[in-house]
Amino acid sequence: VVTYLEMRERPPAPSSPTISPLKLVRWDHAEPERYRALFRLVGEPWLWFSRLVISDEELTAAIHDPLVEVYAVTNRSGNDFGLVELDFRQAGECELALFGLVPSMTGRGHGQWLMQRALHLAWRDTVSRVCVHTCTLDHPSALGFYRAHGFVPYERAVETFADPRVIGIFDKGTAPQLPVI
Repeated sequence: VVTYLEMRERPPAPSSPTISPLKLVRWDHAEPERYRALFRLVGEPWLWFSRLVISDEELTAAIHDPLVEVYAVTNRSGNDFGLVELDFRQAGECELALFGLVPSMTGRGHGQWLMQRALHLAWRDTVSRVCVHTCTLDHPSALGFYRAHGFVPYERAVETFADPRVIGIFDKGTAPQLPVI
């Protein structure tokens, strides 16, 4: 079950911004292989597979589009720990197309910091709506996290697809918290 959420007003600046030793590094022309590796690190526990099954040409067209911004979350040593993708291709909007941290970084306040940074980057003079979607396969706290940051649900939908573990995208033991269907 997919929940679509939106924010129609720029949130107020936090009274005390969250601090993190991590930083966002923009990838102007990420190579598909590097992008997919980080996408897999962040999303495999939740069975994210969309960017793993499209061709290099399709992926490159999406992430190299001048209206799409890709950011890696890194530490001081340059190790990647998360991914943010902002899509400005719809006039007046920013879709928070991808937002996530590797599992070892969740639950430690880094998500708060990352959302503050992502919203700061998303809200521009030309943007009147920021949207995001999550689903029941995502982290169990994802929907509440987005709502706590000011996103409001506006639609739900049911999506069906073959289980990526069954069709060989992931090993059968991936995401053991989710039943294999």
